[in-house]
Amino acid sequence: MALIDVPDGHLGAVVTYLEMTERPKPAPLPSSPLRMKAWPNVTPAQYRMLFERVGGRWLWFSRLRMDDPTLAASICELHAVVDRAGVEVGMVELDFAEGGECLIRFLGLVPELAGKGHGEWLMAQTLALAWRKGVSRVHVNTCSLDHPAALPSYLKAGFRAYKRAFESFPDPRLTGLLPRDSAPQVPLAGGPAS
Repeated sequence: MALIDVPDGHLGAVVTYLEMTERPKPAPLPSSPLRMKAWPNVTPAQYRMLFERVGGRWLWFSRLRMDDPTLAASICELHAVVDRAGVEVGMVELDFAEGGECLIRFLGLVPELAGKGHGEWLMAQTLALAWRKGVSRVHVNTCSLDHPAALPSYLKAGFRAYKRAFESFPDPRLTGLLPRDSAPQVPLAGGPAS
């Protein structure tokens, strides 16, 4: 066994890669007051706002460091999850660039909706969108910094883990990409005035 030091001001996470190579058996969609809407013309500012609202607690930062042209070119098929008032409360981003495959780039709800039974609905909606004609593999990755229910939810939905990796990166709270009070469950360590 070996411990790997994480550089000062960085975070470390175990990434689990998951895949599904068979379409799930048809089942009724769980009910929810939420709904999905395609969001093809999202601006970089709108995207970043929702991305941070959904993922800030889990230290999502990759899209926050992109400039507007890079972000606009990187956004794949985006669906917003909206509540009854039409407010965006979640997101699903699917990438079909690889022939016959769908990569779930991002999937999540705002933290206020966690534990309220919306996850099964969101997963069912996501898989219904991902498993379109011609797709023979749906894959996703999650990390140990993500919501604790993320990995169990993927496994329950029928994904299987096929690979793990360790990643280390500058803490986005110390670089200014996320507010310092984001992800209170992950203590700040190292860097200036931690």
